[in-house]
Amino acid sequence: MILFVDACVREDSRTKRLAEALLEKLNEDETRVSLKDISFGVTDETYLKKRDNLIANRAYDDNMFALARQFSQADTIVIAAPYWDLSFPAMLKQYIEAINVLGITFEYTPEGFPKGLCKAKKLYYVMTAGGNYVPEEFGFGYIKALAQNFYGIEDVEMIKATGLDIIGADSEAHINETINNLKI
Repeated sequence: MILFVDACVREDSRTKRLAEALLEKLNEDETRVSLKDISFGVTDETYLKKRDNLIANRAYDDNMFALARQFSQADTIVIAAPYWDLSFPAMLKQYIEAINVLGITFEYTPEGFPKGLCKAKKLYYVMTAGGNYVPEEFGFGYIKALAQNFYGIEDVEMIKATGLDIIGADSEAHINETINNLKI
């Protein structure tokens, strides 16, 4: 099962269009999570106390951990996140905070290092950007580091189309070229 994590908010999102083309090529059953439809709670002291208590009691069936359970059980993960202000939309960070659960998506070794508990063998990170200055460490690099070092997902690939809003750029042609060059 593919888990499609959609961090796109625009109806005509170029990132989502690219992700949809990838999903079509993957041609497997998918579960969709539209982050714009989730009202993430505030991470305050009350929230953290509840979360810590649930984790300490191994109460992983609590609804607070539904997204983490779903993420940990996916075979393949596709994250669609436009490149905004040198990173990704804030709702993706909130999603990461919701899925980063000790005992569900990762655990610690006796030496204190994270060990992944996720089933996925592959994570695709799909993004588009208006410009060409897209330092990977601010968006993709963060997701890749989490996937490989915390979740145990070694195969992490970025699919991107950049330079879409540069004066004179043919963004449609560039997106279509990226879609046509998708290799699965």
